Amino acid sequence: MKIRTRFAPSPTGFMHVGNLRTALYEFLTAKHEDGTFVLRIEDTDQERYVEGATDVIYNTMKLAGLTHDEGPDIGGDFGPYVQSERLDLYKPYAEQLVKEGKAYRCFCTKERLASLRENAPEGTVVGYDRHCRDLSEEEINKNLEAGIPYVIRQKMPLDGVTTYNDLVYGEISFPNADLDDQILLKTDGYPTYNFANVIDDHTMGITHVVRGSEYLSSTPKYNLLYEAFGWDIPTYIHLPLIMGKTIDEEGKEVVSKLSKRHGSTGFMDLVNEGYLPEAIINYIALLGWAPEGTEEIFTLDELIRLFDITRISKSPAVFDYDKLAWVNAEHIKRMSEEEFLKSAKPYYDEAGITSENYALLDELLKPRITKFNEITDKLSFVKDFTEFDLSLFEHKKSKSTLETSKQMLELAVPVLEDTPWEREALTEAMKSLAEAQGVKNSVVMWPVRIAAAGVAVTPGGCSEVMLLLGKDESMRRIKESLARL
Repeated sequence: MKIRTRFAPSPTGFMHVGNLRTALYEFLTAKHEDGTFVLRIEDTDQERYVEGATDVIYNTMKLAGLTHDEGPDIGGDFGPYVQSERLDLYKPYAEQLVKEGKAYRCFCTKERLASLRENAPEGTVVGYDRHCRDLSEEEINKNLEAGIPYVIRQKMPLDGVTTYNDLVYGEISFPNADLDDQILLKTDGYPTYNFANVIDDHTMGITHVVRGSEYLSSTPKYNLLYEAFGWDIPTYIHLPLIMGKTIDEEGKEVVSKLSKRHGSTGFMDLVNEGYLPEAIINYIALLGWAPEGTEEIFTLDELIRLFDITRISKSPAVFDYDKLAWVNAEHIKRMSEEEFLKSAKPYYDEAGITSENYALLDELLKPRITKFNEITDKLSFVKDFTEFDLSLFEHKKSKSTLETSKQMLELAVPVLEDTPWEREALTEAMKSLAEAQGVKNSVVMWPVRIAAAGVAVTPGGCSEVMLLLGKDESMRRIKESLARL
């Protein structure tokens, strides 16, 4: 049987890392076996619906490279692919179960259900008391004739266990006595999430369902629905939780379910912070799954080839921003010159870098940045030259002091003015000056770089800094710094 998986997000505003990992694993599960990946929009929860959120889903999937084979925007043989456009589909299935005695109409009011909870012993979990489960045909018809609103509930078995197999967690069993008579159809005619999910998955031919481990306990409800209709149950792949790290008041590391308090957890938020989409996908793939060997940097095509469901872990994964930054840096290093320049150019333009220095900066920055937006800080000195702290001229390693810096700058000014403004020529001029003075190269180069840049850390040494600034600006700054000394 050809594998068919589906990603079925709700349009609630943004794509959380957990949702994206589910989408990725569903995509990889299908594509590894040359199967079909379906996008379905589950928008029947009108209270959580956010205007424009469907576009966020499309844009995220496109940017992440998770191309679907069927969906609302491209169609397919199993549409419509938006849940609200499938509403006419659900009621007949619910009525079928009522007719077969596998579901029933429940006329209980919200007030009665609330009183069940209010009057329950403290600390107990209260489910529906099945008040309407065995109403007589006469009572049901009387309520219907009176126009009393009702929901349709599934008749759950009252004893025994429901057992299923999950490809990650193995055999799972739940006592049927713990299962509530779940609502299938609400009073407004809208299906509940669980009911619509089962109907949609079956009618769309979904073979493998990938979702978070929080659904382990509700899966028996899904399976009892499949059994009630006499349908094949899909293969389940439940994923471990994604956790985040925080530091408590005592300085201890605390791990809890990943949320906004741990930092950016939305895909677009991470992209806006400077992470590459392909790096984010690479890192998220490793949150619960590991390939054979030690390699951790992969393209999406490589992930498709290597993905193996049996290597998904049961243990919770911890989202580590330092590890994400490392993965991002590795992807940056692997970029071609054209790709790197395309991403870096907006930051170069912002810093006032001219095109003749693009290649130089690519060489300096590509191995050193973890995110492209770091370029802004690294090049801030090009535009901004303020009255910096003169203590920057003091450097223990090169044994530079304010006095030696002043002396070297006085000697360097005439040398630099007569030197061709090229990288090799500038470097050799500084080395020759150091040799003539009988000092280490750094005794000359440190104060020249500080005088020109006005900051302690720059991409490259004094020659690179001066090239980025140009001769006129470099000499102006060096003379100004010397005057301050």
